[in-house]
Amino acid sequence: MSKEKPNTIKFKFYEYILYWIASGIVLLLAIPIIILKFFLFLIRATGAPLQSVRNLLGFILVLLLLSAGYIIYEIYTPIDLGSEKRSLIIDEAAPFHKIAGDLQKGGLIKSRHLFRMAAIISHIDTKILPGRYDFTGRVSLYDVLHKFKRQEIATLLLTFPEGLTIYKTASLLAANLQIDSTSFVARAVDTAFTRYKYNIDGLEGYLFPETYLFWYGIRIDGIIDMMLTQFHRQTAGIFDSLLPDCNSVKDVLTLASIIEAEAGNNEEMPLISSVYHNRLRDKILLQADPTILYALGGLRRPLTHEDLNIISPYNTYNNGGLPPGPINSPGLAAIKAALHPARTDYGYFVANGSGRHIFSRTLAEHNQARYKVKVLQKVLKKN
Repeated sequence: MSKEKPNTIKFKFYEYILYWIASGIVLLLAIPIIILKFFLFLIRATGAPLQSVRNLLGFILVLLLLSAGYIIYEIYTPIDLGSEKRSLIIDEAAPFHKIAGDLQKGGLIKSRHLFRMAAIISHIDTKILPGRYDFTGRVSLYDVLHKFKRQEIATLLLTFPEGLTIYKTASLLAANLQIDSTSFVARAVDTAFTRYKYNIDGLEGYLFPETYLFWYGIRIDGIIDMMLTQFHRQTAGIFDSLLPDCNSVKDVLTLASIIEAEAGNNEEMPLISSVYHNRLRDKILLQADPTILYALGGLRRPLTHEDLNIISPYNTYNNGGLPPGPINSPGLAAIKAALHPARTDYGYFVANGSGRHIFSRTLAEHNQARYKVKVLQKVLKKN
């Protein structure tokens, strides 16, 4: 007994295409009708919201849609700042409500309440970094939130050259980051603070010369931390072996700062270092002009005989050995030169007027070198 195969309906390919085309047309015709009926329902619901539960739900839906539309409009509609740059500096301890208020006062957002709500919902309120934020052009509330989310604080690359004193460092920070220079210097010379936090007597010599990436609004302690961290990173391990006449990190930095102030180039630093090491070993006065200039507050003029008699622990013409501490922040080359002087029997040197020095073994040789330099300078002035 054989089984009969069930009849199967087979559609041709073009019939499938016609089917989907017809379904699409019906759907396209139905959507406007559905939307129209929905809006008619909403209109009726707003006209008599308490007539039925259905109307009440429709009225609530209308309110939700209008609220959502308003919020979207306020979030994405920009404020046109034009070419003007408006900045907002957020302090490290600023509460979130103050940030929102400052944004509204600065004309960067229309509603601080909407900003707070949007920031909290998107968890951006916990991601805002302290610093300066710059805005220009067309700025919406969304743009402000996006900038905070990406932590796009305004930054500055600031270079501190070798040989800066804490006073010149403070001036550079004041000119570029609006740091109060008096407060910075007060912090730098506060030995109670530096001993407690860094175990050093003041910051002179330890603010490592380098190019740093700062952000606007950074605090003084943050700057100091960055520069001290760089100092320890760059000098890691190099103070493990010290010479008898410079047997502490402070002594090495003190001598290195004098070398930094004297040298016109890195090549001569080991030779200059050898002169001072020889003088320290033989207990001869260092007679380093930069120490006098430091004692006089950083004068930028030739020294006089009266200057050499200034009463100061930094006067190496009257006081033996090294001065009490560094006179600037030396670079790595000067620090290495202080640790590894050239092997010479030089006891003197004089600038030759072209950025280099003439080194001498004896005082007689030194006086001859000084005389030659004076003669040469006179000839150059005449020409």
